[in-house]
Amino acid sequence: MNTRKRYSNLFTGLIGLFLAGVMAGCGSDGGSTPPGTLGVTMTDAPACGFDQVNVTVDKVRVHQSSSASEHAAGWTTIELAPPRKINLLNLNDPTQPNFALESLGETPLEAGHYTQLRLVLASNSNNPNSPLANSVVLSGQPNTEIALDTPSARKSGIKLIHQFNVTSGQRVDLLLDFDACKSIVIHNDGMYKLKPVIKVIPFVLNGIEGFIDKTLPNVIVSAQVNGEIARATTMNTTTGKFFLAHLAAPAQYDVVITADGHATAVIAGVPVPSSTSITPVSTSGAPIPVITPPTLEASATHTISGVVTLNPATDDEAVVVAAKQALNGGPTVIIKSQTASVVTGNPTGDFAYNHTLPIAAPALGPYSTPLPIVFTQQPAGVAGHYTVQVSATGYATQSSPSPVDISGGDATNQDFTLTP
Repeated sequence: MNTRKRYSNLFTGLIGLFLAGVMAGCGSDGGSTPPGTLGVTMTDAPACGFDQVNVTVDKVRVHQSSSASEHAAGWTTIELAPPRKINLLNLNDPTQPNFALESLGETPLEAGHYTQLRLVLASNSNNPNSPLANSVVLSGQPNTEIALDTPSARKSGIKLIHQFNVTSGQRVDLLLDFDACKSIVIHNDGMYKLKPVIKVIPFVLNGIEGFIDKTLPNVIVSAQVNGEIARATTMNTTTGKFFLAHLAAPAQYDVVITADGHATAVIAGVPVPSSTSITPVSTSGAPIPVITPPTLEASATHTISGVVTLNPATDDEAVVVAAKQALNGGPTVIIKSQTASVVTGNPTGDFAYNHTLPIAAPALGPYSTPLPIVFTQQPAGVAGHYTVQVSATGYATQSSPSPVDISGGDATNQDFTLTP
């Protein structure tokens, strides 16, 4: 099995891909009004278990009818010439000057009501960007590029149904959130297949930002609601800054910070009051954990591992395994999440997972102003106790009946069977 060291949105954690469409309307009265513009930009969140997720974008198409086939009249298309190969995981740090966005081009777009977008990828067999158009590179295997099969994306395109209006002289912004963690299915013959999981969200620049001690290894920060990941990102290793962008508002989020070999830190109830507000939780002069040691203290680790069986059996679904921790006087949060791997040699439908988790007590800090956030270490009874949650599309989510205790060693054979 390949060790998963990143997670997306899910994360879910992040994996995560974003596609931002910028649309300005034009009139349809024979040319008396200047045409509007459809622009497309791409970004991403961390994806679990991969150092690279490469896709080669050929074109983006938009249509007013949700039922229009790829051969129907009336499509407006952005052509990329030549098709552009993009490692989505290079686009997961919105603290960069361009907010981790990559422009794919633009095209005129008439005013009207639109309901369908398609993202078309180039084929691996006809790739102008050798060696592979679409591929993954597993964590810890930097020199091995593995083909990513994208059957629908390279033929008819990835179909997205979302209604929006383009009014003459006005601009509409959309963000298409591609969850790489849930979208890559690993088959027992070694094939990696793209089965896209994409949602459309408003394209706004808001969120939660802060600074973390930049010496910490492999930091992942997530914004969670009710124990589910809404957004995840990495830390800028040069500045220590993180930015959880594009959050639904108004809402409150629990910010979860993890680093390899360190205890977890959680900031509870961080408010994001509007679609344009950015809430800081720490500053460059007082980054986490410098402000309140022993937050994110060094910790020994143990593992939770097992097999997930899908019944009815299939190897064509992404099985996501999350390790959750219930905080005393605080929320239940996801500490780690990964996509399980198909077990080679086993019957169809068996997936293996292995989580490496800290056994030191996490630290909890309720959000408050003025900063800094004051953290308190959780009691010993919380340390090393995790609930395993397993999910797959079309199957009922299942959790371990009681927390798994790894404070004294690894926990193996934590197996699950998922049914519809």
